[in-house]
Amino acid sequence: MVKVNENFGKLTLIWLIFLFSRNIKALRYSPGSGDENCETVKSEIHLIKEEFDELGRMQRTCNADVMVNKCEGLCNSQVQPSVITPTGFLKECYCCRESYLKERIVTLSHCYDPDGTRLTMPDMATMDIRLREPTDCKCFKCGDFSR
Repeated sequence: MVKVNENFGKLTLIWLIFLFSRNIKALRYSPGSGDENCETVKSEIHLIKEEFDELGRMQRTCNADVMVNKCEGLCNSQVQPSVITPTGFLKECYCCRESYLKERIVTLSHCYDPDGTRLTMPDMATMDIRLREPTDCKCFKCGDFSR
């Protein structure tokens, strides 16, 4: 029976990963490259806001369909072989997220009392709410919330 040195297996694995890594072209993150299309786009959402009195009873419900900005698109990421990581691959993921938020006041124009009757009194027929929406989007390292 032939006994194989333990280090021989590890060295073979390292050599195979080295050869494998030379033949793989990983996608690399590079700001502004043509492969990315992270951008701010318009989206219509339905907003509902309930208003309660000091005793916790609902006074009115207001809603409206509103156009808002959102971040959408693709960011370059990479996967490459690694002898250091437990999985054998080093992954660097980048996600499309907001880089700047701006506050905006939105008017909800359909207001109803708790019985479902539409409110027409000028002070109760509409409700203004504050939203923070993205005005600019960029690629950030996934899971990096230190901004």
